[in-house]
Amino acid sequence: MSNANFSNLLGKVIVRIVGAVEGSESITFYCSDGSSYDMYHCKDCCETVKVKQIDGDVSDLLNAEILMAEEVSNSNNPDDDYESSTWTFYKFATLQGYVTIQWLDESNGYYSEKVYFEKIS
Repeated sequence: MSNANFSNLLGKVIVRIVGAVEGSESITFYCSDGSSYDMYHCKDCCETVKVKQIDGDVSDLLNAEILMAEEVSNSNNPDDDYESSTWTFYKFATLQGYVTIQWLDESNGYYSEKVYFEKIS
């Protein structure tokens, strides 16, 4: 695997998506040009990183050119059991519709809450 920017999906056509459901800890995108990308987190101690919510219909991303691929993050210190949390939103657009995949990353503040996006082929 190699590091990639989420914006690398711009102009690509996704033909298959695996794992794009609430509660998932990884999502894989397969593109028509043979490339594929993983979105995931390397789990360590005292943290939870997973897909919290998906807004839109993921099938709108299939077989259409990706016109927008934007990543937005926000961090705060919640009042619950965790000392740190990060919300990361991955926003997609095609001519068929918009989809936002929302990841929630919570930890005790000592571990990474980063969602990785890497090219796997």
